[in-house]
Amino acid sequence: MTAVAGPPVTDLAPDAAPPPAVRRPRPWLRAAAGFALGAALLFAVAPLVLSDFRLSLLARYLCLAMVAVGIGIAWGRGGLLTLGQGVFFGLGGYAMAMHLKLADAGPGQMPDFMQLYGQLDELPLWWRPFASPWFALPATVLLPMAVAFGLGSLVFRRRVRGAYFAILSQALAAAMVILLVGQQGTTGGTNGLTDIQGFFGYDLDDPVNQRTIYFLIAAALLALLALARQLVQSRYGELLVAVRDGEERVRFLGYDPATVKLVAYVTAAGMAGLAGALFVPAVGIISPALIGIVPSIEFVIGVAVGGRATLLGPVLGAVAVAWARTALSERFPGTWTYLQGGLFVLVVAFLPGGLASLVARRDGPGPLARLRRRRTEAAA
Repeated sequence: MTAVAGPPVTDLAPDAAPPPAVRRPRPWLRAAAGFALGAALLFAVAPLVLSDFRLSLLARYLCLAMVAVGIGIAWGRGGLLTLGQGVFFGLGGYAMAMHLKLADAGPGQMPDFMQLYGQLDELPLWWRPFASPWFALPATVLLPMAVAFGLGSLVFRRRVRGAYFAILSQALAAAMVILLVGQQGTTGGTNGLTDIQGFFGYDLDDPVNQRTIYFLIAAALLALLALARQLVQSRYGELLVAVRDGEERVRFLGYDPATVKLVAYVTAAGMAGLAGALFVPAVGIISPALIGIVPSIEFVIGVAVGGRATLLGPVLGAVAVAWARTALSERFPGTWTYLQGGLFVLVVAFLPGGLASLVARRDGPGPLARLRRRRTEAAA
């Protein structure tokens, strides 16, 4: 008789023990490892492999990434499409630039552009407090937060949301640009505040000082990421997502959705203001062209490309979009805008979750996670 091959013994053993589950590291351990890796890349690898010029560009990209972190909280978690973050970025940048210009001019002197235009005989009253670093430094964060608090209180209390909120925030950016351009004698007009030479006694033309500013920006970015993670993982983070998904249900449970959204909006404004303040010594200039409608939209594009639903996605997207703009403009001066737009379309079409979906968890929705799951099922 010919023996008939039967099923494997393991299939005939109903009481067999299941394979041991894969133990994943705890969330706080994964977060600590991620921050350690980010710190190593920013503080050790980048200064070694990049030239001084490229490192200064990276410092600029990291400032844009700081704005993206705030947008990720407001838009990714709260559903607030903020198209006017350039306003808060500009407020922080102008506050820092005003102090640095007064420091370069010396005690009792007016900045160089005021003397050039000849429209003023003495320093305006609202410029004088910025001569003190004890006023200027807190103002870089508190002034954008105060403006966001005033605007958000008016908008959210009246239940303005969706596209209407996005249009209002964009109109605020346009209004601020018009205001800055019209006050040429006190704000520099279209040129802005330029030729900033020192940063609290340090010469900005010195490459060593520029590297110090880069390290300061990198540390600030990691600190904002830690703050954002703590905010997202808290009870408030869960409430913010609940407001995004069901505002009326949250109101029925006794919470005020306007207050929840206001906190996210003000927090994002403070992060943008800090980014603008650090952007000034990294670049040496702040102008209306850097804070208008187009830069505000580019902030949102970076978050969309990176993945607004994650913590790391906005940072990756902001850096990737800024780097692509620089690299494409160097190689293709005439057509780089079309290539950048095509890159944005490709990422949104084939990676709806953004670039962060490529490094998603094994059980996450990213394409790499799905590929690992298919391989595991095939092996089983």
